Amino acid sequence: MVEPTSSRYAEVYARWKADPQAFWAQAASDIEWVAQPRTVFDPDLGVYGRWFVGGVCNTCYNAVDRHVAAGRGGQVALIHDSPVTGSKSSLTYSELLAEVRTLGAILRDMGVEKGDRVVIYMPMVLEAVIGMLACARIGAVHSVVFGGFAAKELAARIDDAAPKVILAASCGIEPNRIVPYKPLLDAAIEMAEAKPTACLILQRPQLHGTLMAGRDFDWSERRAVAAGEGRGVDCAPMGATDPLYVLYTSGTTGKPKGVVRDTGGHMVALRWTMENLYGLKTGDVFWTASDVGWVVGHSYIVYGPLLMGCTSVVYEGKPVGTPDPGAFWRMIEKYKVAALFTAPTALRAIKKEDPEGTYLKGHDLSSLRTLFLAGERADPDTVKWAEATLNVPVVDHWWQTETGWAIAGNPVGLGLLPVKLGSPTVPMPGYDLQIVDEAAKPLPAGTMGSIVIKLPLPPGCLPTLWHQDERFAESYLAEFPGYYKTSDAGFVDEDGYVFVMGRTDDIINVAGHRLSTGGMEEVLASHPDVAECAVIGVKDSLKGEVPCGFVVLKAGERRAPDVIEKELVELVRERIGPVAAFKLALTVPRLPKTRSGKILRGTMKKIADSDPWTAPATIDDPGALEDITIILKRRGFGS
Repeated sequence: MVEPTSSRYAEVYARWKADPQAFWAQAASDIEWVAQPRTVFDPDLGVYGRWFVGGVCNTCYNAVDRHVAAGRGGQVALIHDSPVTGSKSSLTYSELLAEVRTLGAILRDMGVEKGDRVVIYMPMVLEAVIGMLACARIGAVHSVVFGGFAAKELAARIDDAAPKVILAASCGIEPNRIVPYKPLLDAAIEMAEAKPTACLILQRPQLHGTLMAGRDFDWSERRAVAAGEGRGVDCAPMGATDPLYVLYTSGTTGKPKGVVRDTGGHMVALRWTMENLYGLKTGDVFWTASDVGWVVGHSYIVYGPLLMGCTSVVYEGKPVGTPDPGAFWRMIEKYKVAALFTAPTALRAIKKEDPEGTYLKGHDLSSLRTLFLAGERADPDTVKWAEATLNVPVVDHWWQTETGWAIAGNPVGLGLLPVKLGSPTVPMPGYDLQIVDEAAKPLPAGTMGSIVIKLPLPPGCLPTLWHQDERFAESYLAEFPGYYKTSDAGFVDEDGYVFVMGRTDDIINVAGHRLSTGGMEEVLASHPDVAECAVIGVKDSLKGEVPCGFVVLKAGERRAPDVIEKELVELVRERIGPVAAFKLALTVPRLPKTRSGKILRGTMKKIADSDPWTAPATIDDPGALEDITIILKRRGFGS
């Protein structure tokens, strides 16, 4: 049982459950409205209902203008730090307002009106954030595509969104190479059936792109002219149910799934989380070490911090290699970061290169109050290492592109609950989370099943997919009537703590026993020589599936890999038991991951099972899949 706590979580969650509409109406009072909503929730609109119907508002006004109007225009809004280019810059709220007003005018000049789509294909530069806010200002729907995405994938998103204008940069910068974006953009437009009328190109000094006459325009030149003329636009009044953005989920096949985020509910939910979940206040420095191309970047690099009046850090670098494993500690010290939000993958990369925390020495991290983890399961070993290294609370929380904010977490602002390693803690207000079997019947505490959320979803979650209501209902709502399917599996313990053990396809069936690959990964990660790991189920003629573990060893002198592999097999046998049938642990130089740090377990499984596979467009390093293929072949797996 957990210890008694002074956290207000139980009281706040109970208040939400007793009267959801009153709860969210109160949260909505933190947003400035042009016109108040007629109703907090209308169950008869949309696929499952819509939030704040009749409300009129503007996201850019709430994120930028209102802070200037309140006399805080001199506060820094955005900090850009780019170790890959050796540059640093910042914008105050007043400066950000001027830039967004100017770009809004340029977009209007290009024919962009309320409801039109604008694709943003850019690296981690301030102009990407300015572009998102300018779209929100004039009522255009932005769709950010991760910079450097392959032309075919970009073309599929262009066809689905049908943008009037594309905002792009000439290139992105990686630690050891320059990635030319403009040729990828040109190829994507050539492939796409939907053609933009114009492209605004940010020419970066590291590599200029060739501009096509009549279609492509130089960002800096257009900005200089508009700013020189003092031109700008005011905020367009937007309905709360109008779309703010469309974000395509990574790794999709066929027609991409465009997650829609509405205007009013999104603001209400994110503003609530900044104070109550993240424990931040106006003026705090919040650093989310992600990318604006992912949902984490949308919610907590751009909109959440600015809605709260925080200073947000935009980082164009890596956790290691730019220049070393001390990069994060330098950032925290330099900018007096109050809270850092990153993925467990980033911490594992730092731990692998610097397990003893040598690069931490000499850095003053006294400003740091909390470290937040999300994006994948936070294994207990990494959490314990981070707690011991940084001496601050390490808060795991769990959410999805579709939800836009945390389904489950440990609410710092309401008072921390006792931590249970391996659990993102408890459901947030708004989420009636349940564990069910295949027939959608609730399961008792401690029993593994499908994690579902009772409808309606709270404000800020997707109301639908872009122009695909039927696909939304079929993909997320049909399998468990009355519930949203998370496609994650796990259990809730007797204290109400959620344990997310992996995607439902990461629950393997070994001779009739449903076993979590996440549980096995937890055991492997606890070995002192293991930096990171992944477990997949591979086909087996006798047992149906058997687990196979892939491990990356920590840097430095280590014992022979085959010795460590045997120890790992014994460790799983000891901790989980013979039922796991765990007999295969393979050391690999690196794990294949997406650019957002998610391990490509599904592709690894296809290789092991000799199924057809292709490298996903989101992959960070294709060579990692070649490593996996060679190592599996040596052990008799794969074709």
